[in-house]
Amino acid sequence: MEITFEAADPSALAGFWSEFAGDEIELTFVWSDAPKIEKNRVHLDLASSSLEHQADIVARALKLGAEHADVGQRDVPWVVLRDPQGNEFCVLEPRPEYTGVIAAVVVDSRDPLASAQATGHPVVRSGDGWASVRPEPGPWLEFVRTDDPEPITNRVRVRWEPAPLLND
Repeated sequence: MEITFEAADPSALAGFWSEFAGDEIELTFVWSDAPKIEKNRVHLDLASSSLEHQADIVARALKLGAEHADVGQRDVPWVVLRDPQGNEFCVLEPRPEYTGVIAAVVVDSRDPLASAQATGHPVVRSGDGWASVRPEPGPWLEFVRTDDPEPITNRVRVRWEPAPLLND
């Protein structure tokens, strides 16, 4: 799985994310002078192994230039942050299904189940307004329902390999 971030300073953003991303996915940073206008349609969820670990990740991110973000999440057990160039990401509370550094790549969708099915990977779990697939190796790919209008800019993009076709 590859995530591409557009950034005014790709080197600086790569330095920030090198502290958190591990080697589970490929992160690419490309220059763009397009301003960040709205919430990104794609974001990363970072995993934690304990509440203390979650707090440590948040503290390290803040020290490196991240800031708290309000995207309408209300009272939730995860922490929403923005990296130094404004891209949202979450630091999740401990969840047993997330074993890597990157818990999930989350994509906004008008129809999460259809989006998950379109990847060609089996839908592992779904619920009211979300659906998840687990391309191996790597983090979960999760689709969450949004009624937001189509984004003006698409500063973060995800590319994944479709599931291999099974021979009869």
